Amino acid sequence: MPARFRPALAAATALSLAAALGGCGLITAETPPGTLTVADYYTSEPGNTALTEILRSCGRRTGVEVRREVMPRSQLVPKLLRDGAAESLPDLVLSDNPDLAKLASTGALLPLDGKVDTDGFYDSVLQAGTYRGELYGVAPGVNGLALFYDKRALAEAGLRPPTTWGELRSTAKKLTRDHRYGLALSAIDTEEGTWQFEPFLWGAGGDLRDLDSPRAVEALTYWESLFDDGSVSKSSLNWEQSGAADQFVGGHAAMMINGSWQLAALDEHEDLDYGVVPLPVRKPGERPATPLGGETWAVPKGPRQGKAVRVLDCVLGRANMLQWSRLRADVPSHPAVAGQLAEEQPDLAPFIASAPSARSRTAVLGTHYPAVSQAISTALQRVATGKLSPGKALAAAQRQAESADD
Repeated sequence: MPARFRPALAAATALSLAAALGGCGLITAETPPGTLTVADYYTSEPGNTALTEILRSCGRRTGVEVRREVMPRSQLVPKLLRDGAAESLPDLVLSDNPDLAKLASTGALLPLDGKVDTDGFYDSVLQAGTYRGELYGVAPGVNGLALFYDKRALAEAGLRPPTTWGELRSTAKKLTRDHRYGLALSAIDTEEGTWQFEPFLWGAGGDLRDLDSPRAVEALTYWESLFDDGSVSKSSLNWEQSGAADQFVGGHAAMMINGSWQLAALDEHEDLDYGVVPLPVRKPGERPATPLGGETWAVPKGPRQGKAVRVLDCVLGRANMLQWSRLRADVPSHPAVAGQLAEEQPDLAPFIASAPSARSRTAVLGTHYPAVSQAISTALQRVATGKLSPGKALAAAQRQAESADD
């Protein structure tokens, strides 16, 4: 097994650093002069302390003190929407990239084109931060999906890591035996299930705006075949992506579809000899069409927006980008930095290879994406449980998505 980074070990150091760096105090209604306020949801390590270090360093360079308000992810966007209505938003906001469109639609965010240096960034990264043709959010690092495989299981079966859909299906079927399934994935009735299906939808040439198209039906028919073969457990209908990882670690799945954020947890299991390859594609020569994950920074309009932009420009600098991505197992948003990190952390290479062709989930749908996502995940459940055929499930999903427009 190649040497891997160990953010889990870095977390122990980060915890000791937290005391020296100070706690993350709440933002009050009255912000002292020379202070910038930040809202984010990084409550766990190493992200929490790493973010504090980067923000404070950039604050010193800009001549401001940065104060963070950290809250659970589920509470962040509702609070920001309330604060926006009350014109009391913080000076910087870090949110999941699918939430950006909702925040930008309020008119409270500052367009960032020409204000921060994004020269050379992956186009896919900039698309994820764009709403109605304007750049409102920028990520220092992103994540995506790849195929993890148990080297020993494949070697014993005389198999190679699959590169196409056909190979994925046949390999998963051959690896399924006794207590072990060939493939683990998340098919839960949430965005996590949709996120894991989108590479198949896009890989078949489908479109989030036309859920019942023949190509979308082809994608779901293929996805259904993995269940019909018995290669994927029906329990995956209840698994988040962490649950799929648990099955892989426990030897109950020979392969899994999952994200780069799992690398640190897998690395803690010294007896687990695994590899990572890009997601299989429909036909040889194609590139994986993975959804782009990660968080985007945005600057709300306000009296301190100029200083907030300068702090953000510092956060997006290459040194900070590398530090952040190294600890988070993210793909740096600039290809040159990504290449540097790939040399340090070879297991990130498949994710980096997929970054240029990764897709924003909201670039086309904007604020309508959550409704479409829910319609897709519901369709997945109906197909996997045999309640509806792929065609009928996607026809219902299209109607569900359209009704959300009314």
